[in-house]
Amino acid sequence: MTDIVLLSDLKELLGLPEEEHSLDRRLTLILTGTKKRLKFLLGGLDPPDEMDYILLDVSIIRYNKLGSEGLSSHSVEGESLSWSDNDFSGYMDDINAYLDERNKNKRKGGFKFL
Repeated sequence: MTDIVLLSDLKELLGLPEEEHSLDRRLTLILTGTKKRLKFLLGGLDPPDEMDYILLDVSIIRYNKLGSEGLSSHSVEGESLSWSDNDFSGYMDDINAYLDERNKNKRKGGFKFL
């Protein structure tokens, strides 16, 4: 998926109107950072389109943490929120499965997308 489509999808998921452009720079920075981190977790491989759901989900997590960076929990009037130290923790099984499949196919001399 192109970066423009990812930005559009992210805005849709966040409930922002498509014509709203005041947050585009911030959302683009979040998407770019998320993509770089996923690439690192993939051992330097560019994330395949099949992992766009991870980029979008983690970008939403990071957007919702803006202004709360560094906090692990927050409690106000009986409402308690907590954040994971690793925004990708819920996706590590998927990431590892992708890497395992890629390595298995690489040993066989071929590669197939999941």
